[in-house]
Amino acid sequence: MLCVMIDMVLADAFASIHILALLLIALLVEAVVGGMPLFFRVVPHPVKIIGALIGDFDRRLNRENRSQVARFIRGLMVALTLIALAAFAGAYLYRFSSGIPYGWLIELFFVVTLISQRDLFNHVRAVGKALQFGGLASGRKAVSHIVGRDPESLDEHAVVRASIESCAENFSDGVVAPVFWYLLFGLPGLFVYKTVNTMDSMIGYKSPRHHAFGMAAAKLDDLLNFIPARLSGLLLALAALFTPTASPIKALRVMFQDAKNHSSPNAGWPEGAVAGALGFALAGPRRYGGVMVEDEWIGDGRARLDRADISRTLYLYVIACLLQIMGIAGLLTGRLTYGWQWSLWLDEVVRFFQSLPGMFG
Repeated sequence: MLCVMIDMVLADAFASIHILALLLIALLVEAVVGGMPLFFRVVPHPVKIIGALIGDFDRRLNRENRSQVARFIRGLMVALTLIALAAFAGAYLYRFSSGIPYGWLIELFFVVTLISQRDLFNHVRAVGKALQFGGLASGRKAVSHIVGRDPESLDEHAVVRASIESCAENFSDGVVAPVFWYLLFGLPGLFVYKTVNTMDSMIGYKSPRHHAFGMAAAKLDDLLNFIPARLSGLLLALAALFTPTASPIKALRVMFQDAKNHSSPNAGWPEGAVAGALGFALAGPRRYGGVMVEDEWIGDGRARLDRADISRTLYLYVIACLLQIMGIAGLLTGRLTYGWQWSLWLDEVVRFFQSLPGMFG
């Protein structure tokens, strides 16, 4: 049953007119209204539902008296189970919404909800506002909502750096990657990505409790973000062309040269692009959970950043978001204009993915 529904979705995926049009509308709507926080004060957010399931599995299965191997196996089974549930939910919602009048509004709702352009902008801007009007204590509190490091150990320059690093990394995780996987696989792709990303944010740590249990989630997240992270870096480098005082050449140089300095195989790419474009030094030594992490610096610019640098970063970020929207609009235009030629290639791709269930029995 699940394979049949996924086959139906794949037939309308891979940058189809339906997906491109909905995605373009969703990006524009989300840029205006954000993640609808008032609505989700009444109704639980999909990510919170996913998080509740992950937390329940963590409490029940990740017991300290079990061996590391046993905890890894249980973490892997949790990851596979939640991925299967996410794929099923996405395929079912797509099938259901396709069969009712104006059902596309249901799909649009979930796409708007699971992309975070405006929300990320608001959270990062809030750090600058907090520093301006409430001082260091307010800035630490604001930045604690978007980073995992110890806020009490941060001075003002570190608070600014943390917010900028979060903006860069979450441009990939919260904006480009959801768009990428929805573009390829529709709602199942989007749901699976957000599930894996939420698992990584909750249990994908190298702490004693989660190192083994969350290892599968962390590796899956690295895999799903591999291409989007690099696309994010390229978009930010391109955005530097249209950002005052930014350098696209330095963005590319630092990105390719220093991305490897980050402890994550993916986060260094967008952070490197931002650091190079705006003349910053990001990452470096920082404290997580009371433990000092001695990461290398990304970029050879200033590390003593101030509130104005948050505004410069947000300008670059907005341009990158606009470039992504323009790219989706260009793909839609090309699909409408040259759809019959594109369809020949897409048919071959769709047939390949439709043959996969049969290859595994």
